Amino acid sequence: MNSEQSFNSQIAEIIRPDPSLTARLLRMVNSVYFGLTAKVNNIEEAVFYLGLRQIRELSMATPVIEEMEKMSRSPLRLPWRDLWKHSIGAAIMTREILATTTLLIDDDTDYIIGLLHNVGKVVMATAFPTEFARIVEANYATPEDVCVAERSLIGWDHARVGGYYLQRHQLSAEITDAVLYHNAPESAPDHGFYAAAVQVADQLVRYAGIPGGFEKVDPIPDEAWLKLTGWNILYGDGEKETRIARAALSNSVQRLPTVLNGLV
Repeated sequence: MNSEQSFNSQIAEIIRPDPSLTARLLRMVNSVYFGLTAKVNNIEEAVFYLGLRQIRELSMATPVIEEMEKMSRSPLRLPWRDLWKHSIGAAIMTREILATTTLLIDDDTDYIIGLLHNVGKVVMATAFPTEFARIVEANYATPEDVCVAERSLIGWDHARVGGYYLQRHQLSAEITDAVLYHNAPESAPDHGFYAAAVQVADQLVRYAGIPGGFEKVDPIPDEAWLKLTGWNILYGDGEKETRIARAALSNSVQRLPTVLNGLV
């Protein structure tokens, strides 16, 4: 993907032996979002339509989803597909959010932190099924209320569990801090910009009608994300900066559900 001489045919040859990645690739290119009149069944043609950036995102999402699906062999009957959809949506929106800031990112950290921000929920469902069942059965007014319930029943919330899990897997501090502090980016000693982007992305994805995964949380009110500490960290409290950021993110939020229906 990074080679200056990579061709669609070469990329297609690498994708072809992976049935899961191939299925997601064809499902996405044939979704309503692309509006193609004829069905695409050729991998090389699909690569042409999607472009390198979305192929990269798809290739990163697929192994993570497969790994988390293996972890999710919990006795609980949970809507795992909703969690995958929310996670990928958060990855897309985290990347979009950070692209509107002055932070320069030359790798895929922005996508990965959004993709993994709820990995703690998977760990909790596997390690503490009884307690987690009580959490997902209740109704909550805000995402923060979910964290309060998690800390009450398990001791840690999903952000802390996920951050610890990723630290044990020796991921970079940028990723582990973003996951650990995504519900309270103002508390992050380092990499608060990343944590702030994930916090805002999480709310924007919920606002787009894609639930956070398992728990039942009331719909996000219009522009509630403007009151988040993460929004202030990213854009300050200036009217001009807020207006520019809102305009830049509006189209991404509107098309997100269609994009995700092609991915998951």
